[in-house]
Amino acid sequence: MKKIAYLLTIAFLVASCSKEEKIIGVIADKAMVVSARVEASTIGSDILKKGGNAYDAMIATQLALAVVYPQAGNIGGGGFMVYRQNDGSTGALDFREKAPNSAHKDMYLDEKGDVIPEMSSFGVHSVGVPGSVAGIMEVYKKFGSLPFKELVQPAIDLARNGFKVSKMQARALNGTRKRFQKANNYTIAFDAEWKEGDIIKLEELAQTLERIRDKGMDGFYKGKTADLMVNYVTELGGKMTHEDLTSYQAVWRKPVSFDYKGYTITSMTLPASGGICLAQILKAIEPYDLSKIEHNSTKYIQLLTEAERRSYADRAHYLGDIDYVDVPIDSLTDADYINDRMKSFSWDKATKSSDISHGTVLGYESNETTHYSIVDAFGNAVSVTTTLNTGYGSKVFVKGGGFFLNNEMDDFSSKPGTPNVYGLLGSKANAIAPGKRMLSSMTPTIVSYNGKLKMVVGTPGGSTIITSVLQNILNVVAYDMGMQESVNQARFHHQWYPDNIRMEPNGFDSITKNKLKALGYELLERNSLIIGRVDAILVLPNGKLEGGADPRGDDAAVGF
Repeated sequence: MKKIAYLLTIAFLVASCSKEEKIIGVIADKAMVVSARVEASTIGSDILKKGGNAYDAMIATQLALAVVYPQAGNIGGGGFMVYRQNDGSTGALDFREKAPNSAHKDMYLDEKGDVIPEMSSFGVHSVGVPGSVAGIMEVYKKFGSLPFKELVQPAIDLARNGFKVSKMQARALNGTRKRFQKANNYTIAFDAEWKEGDIIKLEELAQTLERIRDKGMDGFYKGKTADLMVNYVTELGGKMTHEDLTSYQAVWRKPVSFDYKGYTITSMTLPASGGICLAQILKAIEPYDLSKIEHNSTKYIQLLTEAERRSYADRAHYLGDIDYVDVPIDSLTDADYINDRMKSFSWDKATKSSDISHGTVLGYESNETTHYSIVDAFGNAVSVTTTLNTGYGSKVFVKGGGFFLNNEMDDFSSKPGTPNVYGLLGSKANAIAPGKRMLSSMTPTIVSYNGKLKMVVGTPGGSTIITSVLQNILNVVAYDMGMQESVNQARFHHQWYPDNIRMEPNGFDSITKNKLKALGYELLERNSLIIGRVDAILVLPNGKLEGGADPRGDDAAVGF
């Protein structure tokens, strides 16, 4: 398997996609796993080789990522899964974190009513109740086929025997070391100066995983692991309780499903905003003939930007946890409503975000998330996005437990109109409440065509998740790209506020950028800007699978 070295700029991505040499990803005959680390992809693929299904591989991959990719892989966070059975039926699982029972809407405000800096995004007060272990247990209960212990043991062995630090991982760990020290009251396992090739062993995490292996839900939400979490959070001044943990439940939900030019798109519903926003944006651009618009040209960027601007404005106003607020999903994704929103779009000039509010309807996320895509030999597919929110979450590393806790409380709207760490605005719909799930940008997605599986896709990237998934769908269905070719393309992003187009460096020519500026668009382009790390699988016309593993990270596709 070919590994692609990390570069701060992505000039090589554009070069690799030249017409002279079409780039092709890893090809597999029967089954494939694409994730953020080769170790996790290999463990998932090995489960599939044993005769396990995509859901067995999901459990093994999730737990392996919790070991080898601690900045986002997790048992102390949460996420979403969208699945497609080989008979074409689909569904979704919400294992998003929840606010503790002690939470309230003003908990991050000072006596003047202003947001207290970093309180919702760093340290013990930013922690939501974790959902990942409940998620894998729900998946196993509904779909698991191999013995549960066989799915957990590879992660235990990986934690106990150790794994090699990559160059990129060493940089991330070393860059966060002071934050680890500030968030914790002891020296955590990652508090060292790391270099590429070093071995990290996590014995405490191995023991935590053994308790999950032997006792399932009770091995995490009750007993020793629960005691370790509650005791350490309390020691640091936080308020997570045993009742918060034992009352947590993952929820099966109906995914958002819609058609786009003959393709069926199935994506996550609320509290993940991805499916609704994806539907809005694709329906907004559907009347336009993309075959007459060059990929990543001025017109292409302009069209997607204006559709994104309007969708993110609606996201900020209407979207939240549907168990707590009434969200007019059908109205927001109605073609007439969306076409009406696009009436103010003009090819002649940029719309100003200050001129775009949310629409009027009838009736009523982190850069360090991670995503993995799986297709098994039976034709089942899962798309899973999981996170701690920002890199290493709250930076709180459970004493005696060996894992990080999330900082997902920042994904609530601490104060309507005040942006979170990703610059996203929120309203009362996403206000904090006890037991409520916070709004997310996660967009695990599956694409079908003529009743057959076509594509499994998703990405990390905070607020850029939705637009990264969008662009990769369009790369394949509108521009006939292969999976790796698509993943390698330079990406751009707009989210209503701040009112600029973020662009990956060296991926767009100066003529295109100058035209956009002349139309009134503000561009944000810097060398370190990475938009998403897409891990996706494409079913080829001959039935084989092509993996697209993002070269922006250590990501890898493994199949057979």
